Amino acid sequence: MASSSGSGEVATERRGIPGAQFVEDVQTYPAQAGLDVNSALAFLQERLQQYKLVEMKLLAQQRDLQALLADFEVSEGIYSRAHIEDTDSVCLWLGANVMLEYSCEEATTRLQRNLENAKASLEVLVADLQFLRDQVTIMRVTIARVYNWDVHQKRIRQAVAPAKDS
Repeated sequence: MASSSGSGEVATERRGIPGAQFVEDVQTYPAQAGLDVNSALAFLQERLQQYKLVEMKLLAQQRDLQALLADFEVSEGIYSRAHIEDTDSVCLWLGANVMLEYSCEEATTRLQRNLENAKASLEVLVADLQFLRDQVTIMRVTIARVYNWDVHQKRIRQAVAPAKDS
């Protein structure tokens, strides 16, 4: 239904988040979608709620990643800050009751790689959130345009009805 916008443009998708179609021809949109105006508005409102739900989930992931970067995760679920005196090796907890001994260089490399992965994930997440916010804006504008068009049509019908009775 979202592809029936009358604009001829194809919505993009980002990591499973469907792109919102901007409805250029509000007058023909409900008919092209096979809906009446109220059903079209309900469909658009439902899509907007879906975007908001995804946004809440992405914001929660963003908070978790930012907390991870602040405390730095040694292994999944284990966070640590440490100052290590001169030593030849350190033990890192890998999870699942597994702890391995690494040389300081290997441990630093592993921890640095985990940090870089977390930063990369955060960058992707921020881009996803920006894409999602754009889609929410498009949906809000589309809903407003369809609603305002419907109000305008009702006013025209009301103005024409008394003229016919005269």
